[in-house]
Amino acid sequence: MRRIAVAVAAIVSLSGNFSHTAPARQEAGRQDGGVRMIAIEGEGAKYWTRWRGPSGQGLASTGDYPDTWSGTTNVAWKTPLPGQGNSSPIIWADRIFLTTAYEGGRRLAVLAFQRSTGARLWESFAPAGRTDSWVNNKNGHASGTPATDGRRVYAYFGSRGLMAFDLDGKLVWHRDLGPMDVYHGPAGSPLLYKDRLVLYQDQGRDSFVAAFDTQTGRPLWRTARDANVGWGSPIAIHVADHDEIIVSGQRMVQAYDPETGRELWRCGGNLWEVIPTPVVGYGMVFCSSGRAGPTLAIRPGGKGDITRTNLAWSSPRGSPFVPSPILYGDALYMVNDMSSIVTALEAMTGRVLWQGRLGAARSEGFSASPVAVDDKIFFTNDDGETFVLRAGSKFEMLHVNRIGESTLASPALVDGRWYIRTNRTLFAIGR
Repeated sequence: MRRIAVAVAAIVSLSGNFSHTAPARQEAGRQDGGVRMIAIEGEGAKYWTRWRGPSGQGLASTGDYPDTWSGTTNVAWKTPLPGQGNSSPIIWADRIFLTTAYEGGRRLAVLAFQRSTGARLWESFAPAGRTDSWVNNKNGHASGTPATDGRRVYAYFGSRGLMAFDLDGKLVWHRDLGPMDVYHGPAGSPLLYKDRLVLYQDQGRDSFVAAFDTQTGRPLWRTARDANVGWGSPIAIHVADHDEIIVSGQRMVQAYDPETGRELWRCGGNLWEVIPTPVVGYGMVFCSSGRAGPTLAIRPGGKGDITRTNLAWSSPRGSPFVPSPILYGDALYMVNDMSSIVTALEAMTGRVLWQGRLGAARSEGFSASPVAVDDKIFFTNDDGETFVLRAGSKFEMLHVNRIGESTLASPALVDGRWYIRTNRTLFAIGR
């Protein structure tokens, strides 16, 4: 595999005070204004049960996580993966779940592994049906990350539908959502919210956001959308006295009532293509879009078009195309995957704190979303190189970990171990 030299030059921070807060203070600070991401609570909070983990923002609890590894160093176990897929692993107790595809998407499956040993426990296939006709190589037929509530595992496979399996791999229910007309193929992950699953699919026609009962798959509501392209995942936030489902999509960000699907507000400013999942803090929702396009900081709440009243700030360029941003301490960190440039913005104002290069400049070289733990930010590129940065007021590259295999999926972190899916292997990294 091609080795990428790490450039150490960076655009150093602008003047002004910047301080990194410990995770506990950070989470408290993020709830300013009565706005917060709805995190997983109870038993599930100990694991990594959904896309971007229990926080919904790529944040792991402070713990004894190694920050150096390779394909052989700090590897607790590794196991070969069948099929092809880019979905991220999720975890409940001693089980790891992920999705995979065979025969160009004609066969789709959910896999379960034992977390302690890596042994494969079961593989269960989606019901036979349609196959999405054409998908991008960086997408594939198994890109949506599943979710679990400890009773069932929920997976979305585009034209093959939405489905639930029990923890032993038995199909509990299957909901056919009709054919999908999405160039590059579907890629969004379902969101668990209370007793329902929420997902949206923007496509050539019949775009929608919808909610389904987790126990039966019964549709609870479905709201038509105007957008015709998009590959993102929804989030759930709490705003003062109510909850909102946020969809960052084509040209705009919209909020929906999770009980009825009614649109609450919309804010313009996104570009045409949207993949990153929003993050939340300091009374705002941060949404990135486009190929190095803008990042919007929106104060949620209100009614109708809130673009003129609730858009706190917007960065002109430099945002990620595929990876999501990450909010840690006082800063919003993101990698422009069209040029391999990482940027730290002051979350409250959008002011650029610093920039730096992550390896050689490369177009569309990052797919995995970053994670943060123990005052460090981890960015992984498609070659399986993880750039470890110290969170703070200046660009500080600590080191680069090379796992030696292509890596497009985002990692899961539980109990001091990393669980990393590459193009052919599931790794457990830990002491």
